[in-house]
Amino acid sequence: MSAFMGRKVALITGAGRGIGLAIAKSLAAEGYDIAVGDLHEEEKVAQALQSLKDRGAEVLYCRADVSDAAARRRMLTTIRERFGRLDVLVNNAGVAPKVRADILEATEESFAWVMRINLQGPYFLTQAVAKWMIEQKKADPEFAGCIVNISSISAEVPSVNRGEYCISKAGVSMATKLWAVRLAEFGINVYEIRPGLIKTEMTAQVREKYDELIVQGLLLQPRWGLPEDVGRAVAMLVRGDLGYSTGQVIVVDGGLTLPRL
Repeated sequence: MSAFMGRKVALITGAGRGIGLAIAKSLAAEGYDIAVGDLHEEEKVAQALQSLKDRGAEVLYCRADVSDAAARRRMLTTIRERFGRLDVLVNNAGVAPKVRADILEATEESFAWVMRINLQGPYFLTQAVAKWMIEQKKADPEFAGCIVNISSISAEVPSVNRGEYCISKAGVSMATKLWAVRLAEFGINVYEIRPGLIKTEMTAQVREKYDELIVQGLLLQPRWGLPEDVGRAVAMLVRGDLGYSTGQVIVVDGGLTLPRL
């Protein structure tokens, strides 16, 4: 018999809205209880949290800045006290530069801010969660953890007016490979999902630009991606549908980055 009884638990960072919320909804529908990590006051995400409860999940809200080491520790302590287990980590929280500046003009302050949130925070959150997952694996050989990093096509496609964002996502891509290699012996699969143009608040300021480019044939599938497209991809990985593919990248971009002649 498994040492861990009850429903499995997933932590999704940045799940108060957008892609993170869509991921949380998909995993709630898969039967997971959900820990939501986000920066907003709980009142501002109350409707989002209720939508997860409506899908049958027990929901824990952890207000935490992923770039803050102490906040990360408190978040995991709270999850352990509430649920006693953690089966899935989805590193989704991320930011774009506050100012889209040409790389000839970009500031070190912007670079450091984006890196702390998009790369450093998730890297060390993964480290802490991995140690907990290894602990669970040793207690129960049937335990199967899963870690999913949400990156971006910007990991490979340069945007010279937001270089710090591109570099941070390229770092997330390498972090996925590193953790996949290190955690394989414990049966913990690690994946990267690389979204393209997803209709969220982050992309609202460039909506008109890309509406026109989509009409002109930018994508093979001529529509904006939706947060739900990413949510379904995460659910597939967490279910184990690609259980023999640790370390791999799932591109959710409507064919944007597919080379064509």
